[in-house]
Amino acid sequence: MIRETPQDFLDVLKSYIPDPNRPVGVARQEFSEFLLEFQTDERPAVEQVAIRDDLRGVWCSVPEGVPDQTLLFFHGGFFSAGSTADHLGFCAELARASKSRVFSVDYRLAPEHPFPAAAKDALDAYRYLASHGCPPHRIIPVGISSGGTLVLNLLLLLREQHLQMPPAAACLSPFVDFSLDKDPSAADNAGDWLTIARLAAIRAQYLVGTDPGDPRASPVHANLSGFPRLYIQAGSGELIFDDISAFAKNAKWAGIQVRFEIWEGMFHLWQLFGMQVPEARDAVGRTGNFVKETFGR
Repeated sequence: MIRETPQDFLDVLKSYIPDPNRPVGVARQEFSEFLLEFQTDERPAVEQVAIRDDLRGVWCSVPEGVPDQTLLFFHGGFFSAGSTADHLGFCAELARASKSRVFSVDYRLAPEHPFPAAAKDALDAYRYLASHGCPPHRIIPVGISSGGTLVLNLLLLLREQHLQMPPAAACLSPFVDFSLDKDPSAADNAGDWLTIARLAAIRAQYLVGTDPGDPRASPVHANLSGFPRLYIQAGSGELIFDDISAFAKNAKWAGIQVRFEIWEGMFHLWQLFGMQVPEARDAVGRTGNFVKETFGR
């Protein structure tokens, strides 16, 4: 196939502008179709399980996966869309790169289930694994975009409830600050398909009146002491790049071992689009290496 350049593909992404006024079900369907159009066709073996009556987890496995290594995965979708089904190709790539099983969580979505519903689902998924043969020291939470935020939410809840932490966690382009204190000219100069207007719509749907400065909603404001090792990716073109950089700096000041990788010229969610952007597969590979290094394999 002919591979588009990242800039060409970024133009394609910019042409896809979700309309916050569209019916929620329609917007979700369009987002799923959009992701599936551009992701790899590779699919893992899957097994669905019930975490709760209203919360589903999906085991995603590849032949290379080591049974006692589990990635607890939280998909992207701006807190209001996305699912395991439209991230299956990505789950397969993660599983292969890390030689692990992936347990993907179909957490509840806004606006029907605003903050902190998804964060509570993340905690319940972690507890489910720990009570079903996956000890915490063999679990690594991984999330992309809003899923990366849920990884941080999970760590805050584990610390708050004095539960055992995982040995490490990985956040790929997480939302860490909903204050939206951004210079509009900076947004114009960002090489991203996210816009300030889109971030404002995400905040309105997800937080529904919650203070954007609440550390649970905006982890950049959180006390991060006691966190495990963190692996963080951000693209230099992302509108939220400065927020992620500030979070990584705060984590280092808190004494956390942080591996912060800056991917030059990359835009939000580039990691999902391995068929169009060569750096995507590289990013997944680096994430897998971090997992294998943590698990000692």
